[in-house]
Amino acid sequence: MSGARKVALVTGSATGVGAATAQGLARRGYDVVINYSRSQAEAQATEEACRAAGADTLLLRGDVAQDADCRALAAAAAERWGRIDALVNNAGISVFGESAGWDALDLEAFQRIYAVNTVGSFQMVRACVPHLKATRGCIVNVSSIAGSLGIGSSLPYIASKGAMNAMTLHLARNLAPEIRVNAVCPGLITSRWFVDGIGQEGFERLKATVEKTAPLQRASTPEDVAEAIVWLVDGARTTTGELLLLDGGMHLGGRQPVVAR
Repeated sequence: MSGARKVALVTGSATGVGAATAQGLARRGYDVVINYSRSQAEAQATEEACRAAGADTLLLRGDVAQDADCRALAAAAAERWGRIDALVNNAGISVFGESAGWDALDLEAFQRIYAVNTVGSFQMVRACVPHLKATRGCIVNVSSIAGSLGIGSSLPYIASKGAMNAMTLHLARNLAPEIRVNAVCPGLITSRWFVDGIGQEGFERLKATVEKTAPLQRASTPEDVAEAIVWLVDGARTTTGELLLLDGGMHLGGRQPVVAR
């Protein structure tokens, strides 16, 4: 194994949580693979920020739904640095539609969302496992409270994240002791992903609802989620099989009413 610096591969790292995670790991001394499927300009900006933090980088286009692309990402990292220490499965997609909006829930939607969110994550794990075993590395899956609470942008998305959570637990058992496997499960994130999905007005209404009802009265920023991911990667040495909810306490069912006296 060559090189003293550790290496992280972050899928979907052009924008949002992925970009914040890549930059956070760069600041912690990791060299970083920055992956994108469409947002090339934003990915280049992420790469510049990582380099400014002192990281060596690889900027690679790839669709995690394609197994050949997953294998190519892992192979490029191994060829460049001779190691992979962390895989962050962040790439994800959705359709936005209420459960009653059955037209948003056709076969094509299910298959594409599963192909990226669930199968794509598995394919990345399979491609990276030999390298992660060699470094006693880790995997962090970026899931959602959708998979834990059964709420979210659409039924296909909810189902895909539930599958990711179950896969996280299975992998944690079966890749131990060499590889730690955990997931983060954010709620609302103040990123363009939600704005693109439900529009600015819808996003502002949702954000206001979260800030009113969640115990901590705030939504997560991409940097909040990235901070948890970086901790799971670079710390948390005895932590595996965890589904870390990052929703301001929303899963608790809201704040308890205060009884007037």
